[in-house]
Amino acid sequence: MSTTERPRILVVGGGYVGMYAARRILKKMRYGEATVTVVDPRSYMTYQPFLPEAAAGSISPRHVVVPLRRVLPKAEVLTGRVTSIDQDRKVASVAPLVGQPYEVPFDYLVVALGAVSRTFPIPGLAEQGIGMKGVEEAIGLRNHVLEQLDKADSTTDEEVRRKALTFVFVGGGFAGAETIGEVEDMARDATKYYPTIKREDMRFVLVDVADRILPEVGPKLGEWGLEHLKARGIEVHLKTSVKSCVDGHVELSNDVTADSNTIVWTAGVKPNPALARYGLPLGPRGHVDTQPTLQVVGTDYIWSAGDNAQVPDLAARAAGVENAWCPPNAQHALRQAKVLGDNVISGMRGFPQKEYKHASMGAVAGLGLRKGVAMIKLGKLTFRFRGRLGWYLHRGYHGMAVPTWNRKIRVFADWTLGLFLKREVVSLGAVEHPREEFYEAAAPVTAAATKQVDRKVEEQPKAKAAG
Repeated sequence: MSTTERPRILVVGGGYVGMYAARRILKKMRYGEATVTVVDPRSYMTYQPFLPEAAAGSISPRHVVVPLRRVLPKAEVLTGRVTSIDQDRKVASVAPLVGQPYEVPFDYLVVALGAVSRTFPIPGLAEQGIGMKGVEEAIGLRNHVLEQLDKADSTTDEEVRRKALTFVFVGGGFAGAETIGEVEDMARDATKYYPTIKREDMRFVLVDVADRILPEVGPKLGEWGLEHLKARGIEVHLKTSVKSCVDGHVELSNDVTADSNTIVWTAGVKPNPALARYGLPLGPRGHVDTQPTLQVVGTDYIWSAGDNAQVPDLAARAAGVENAWCPPNAQHALRQAKVLGDNVISGMRGFPQKEYKHASMGAVAGLGLRKGVAMIKLGKLTFRFRGRLGWYLHRGYHGMAVPTWNRKIRVFADWTLGLFLKREVVSLGAVEHPREEFYEAAAPVTAAATKQVDRKVEEQPKAKAAG
């Protein structure tokens, strides 16, 4: 039983589905009808389609995240991880950021953990790779790329310079194609301020095991996007995988090699591995198996949706596609969350559940400043746009889709200022270790400390030479 007098609706995860479902439940719920508790290790929701633009400096990183406590003022927000779920007792074990784990009882459960980067046992990947699933990674990538330009500008060693100016991106879907397009745009702009670096000195490489990029926008726009990236001097290797990237030495399956300090991994996602500890029915790829009502198969008090769920695509099945499942994208997650929220309220009140059915409205993608593609579906008609118009549609759709008017206004303000002001190309890599300089200044001056400082000074040239 719940520790409160009211039934508790426990939402595990504060991403797309978790945040939107909680908002929907709070909106539909009568006063005092239930307690809504949201558990997530981060106190904010990240609008992931804006991560490439955040990495390129077109949008402030703070404007691509939405604070959960601000957008869910009537909910109980707990910062931590749900490590296990006891369905018999209806209790979830929560591990907070600090302190001892504790239990949270619930009456209704929403599982919205989302997905994590899908990786493979490639030698060197864990040590060298940079992901693009969170705003922290987008900020880190931006600082890292600009630091590589600083490094190349400061050295006369051709090997060090070549490795610093080589950038490898793995994955040709939305995340990979958009990120390499935005980052190449930023790096091209930055070369204006480096007299020793030209665009021709940099090497951008895009790798994918598929035979085309941007499959979400269809073959025609995908082919245009491929030719557009090639025209910008980006190497594209399709039907190719990464064999190794130990110490930054990238070896591809087509025998192409590249020495790089920057390896960005965007080769798909997989359901959060924590789902295996929840005792829920899982599909063959680890997704929570759900009914069209978004209820977990075999239960009447647990719902799931989004990237961590296997949701039947009723619209595709009605069109004749057998065993079709909803793809893991923001368009479905947002709409599933609304249906899920309504169904939780209906389940709590004993009313029938509604099935989720949504036909794709198309897809949009940005490939840098004033460059993009868009596929818009209106009934049986499909419209395709590319170049500047595709880019306008990309920004317009996501600008309106980002949650809360607070964030919409801030994002559009960033874009408006970008029309008149030059892009910032300064690296703030030192923010990752903010106390280092103060520690060196405040540390006691002893013989041992002096020797340590001298040793660091001697090791700096060696470290730079090593890349």
